[in-house]
Amino acid sequence: MLRRLTLFSLLSVVWAAAARLAAPGLRLMLWARVRRGKEIAARLPERRGIEAVERPAGRLLWLHAASVGEVVSLLPVLGEFARQAPDIAVLLTTGTVTSAELLVARLPALGLAGRVVHRFVPLDVPGWVARFLDHWRPDAAAFVESELWPNLLAACARRRIPLMLINARLSARSFARWRRWPGIARGLLGGFASIRARGSEDAARFSALGAPSVRAVGDLKFAAAELPADPVALAALRAAIGARPVFLAASTHPGEEETLLAVHRRLMAHHPDLLTILVPRHPARGLAIAALPGAAAAPRRSTGAGPPGLDGGGGGVYIADTLGELGIFYRLASIAFIGGSLVPHGGQNPLEAARLGVALVIGPYHQNFAEAVTALVAAGAARMVGDGTELAAVVLRLLADPGARAAMAACGPAAAARFADLPAATAAALRGLLDRSR
Repeated sequence: MLRRLTLFSLLSVVWAAAARLAAPGLRLMLWARVRRGKEIAARLPERRGIEAVERPAGRLLWLHAASVGEVVSLLPVLGEFARQAPDIAVLLTTGTVTSAELLVARLPALGLAGRVVHRFVPLDVPGWVARFLDHWRPDAAAFVESELWPNLLAACARRRIPLMLINARLSARSFARWRRWPGIARGLLGGFASIRARGSEDAARFSALGAPSVRAVGDLKFAAAELPADPVALAALRAAIGARPVFLAASTHPGEEETLLAVHRRLMAHHPDLLTILVPRHPARGLAIAALPGAAAAPRRSTGAGPPGLDGGGGGVYIADTLGELGIFYRLASIAFIGGSLVPHGGQNPLEAARLGVALVIGPYHQNFAEAVTALVAAGAARMVGDGTELAAVVLRLLADPGARAAMAACGPAAAARFADLPAATAAALRGLLDRSR
């Protein structure tokens, strides 16, 4: 044990020193990200722990969610926490521009705009982290899923800030990697007062690495609210589409659009009025998708264009390269393919579509949401395919069988609501974490 702790301490010192040496390069990297639209220039100081916003008075809970998916799963918890602890302010940090934009849209609708302060998390440089913590002085902190930054965790430990990992996940690949360094894993995880794992497999992996106080409580993604949809935009698109069948490819990744365009061409041979809507996971890729063979004439929503065939006739491809409108397109579609699953990405969240009553088709690479996919397939709400050829065949069968399509869609909402009470339980656990700081 002493040897392992010594190794962890040594590597912690090495990591901290390396981060300090990398700081000048990280500054340049941040500006490069600004040019790519991945950072906001005016808010770059936040990434170095420099703040222009005052800390709220009183006790403060710090929550960190890496990006959009983690933020969405956290929103119901924020609502419950606001009800259970109305006197405690919340600092919410994220690491992406898209997550910040999502919060601008969602927090006011939930009545949380005045209760939750959003900032970008500092990079894991000791001085930047220290500056951040010195300014905000959180009474307790919770990280969502798998955010484990050594310098950040060490700084929290030195300040005796109680820590929790919520909706914790650890993939088989990450687990195998951490098992080669058990002392380091134990040192990182040992600082958490509680780890609330999203499933039994994740809990077992964390426990095997020596993490204390691990519980499998369920996946917060099963308890998320329905994706919102602007009613005016939804009505306008419904009118433009008319009675045409709609096949949606949601949250697609590079390497998938070519396959999906080929699937569209095959489907059009049987359903010439079919509208295929491509929603890239990253909207900035819309222009690149439009340049692909088979998509040259496809209108892009980001330019203000509506779907092809505005008179309600004829099929085509529509590139929905905007942010925060996926809820609209799920409500328009009768069949949806969940992106990131035809390429080795690991899949995107299928529960958002299931919650809105859409028949789902999912590719072979869905390990990021394995438990959700298993539940949806078992409930009859989703079907699995191995490649583009199978995808086209399954969608053709569903287009030809409205009864089967409707039956699948009807199974989704119940299967996606397995842990409806989990946000309240998580909020209560966070209140308990704050009690430790007393």
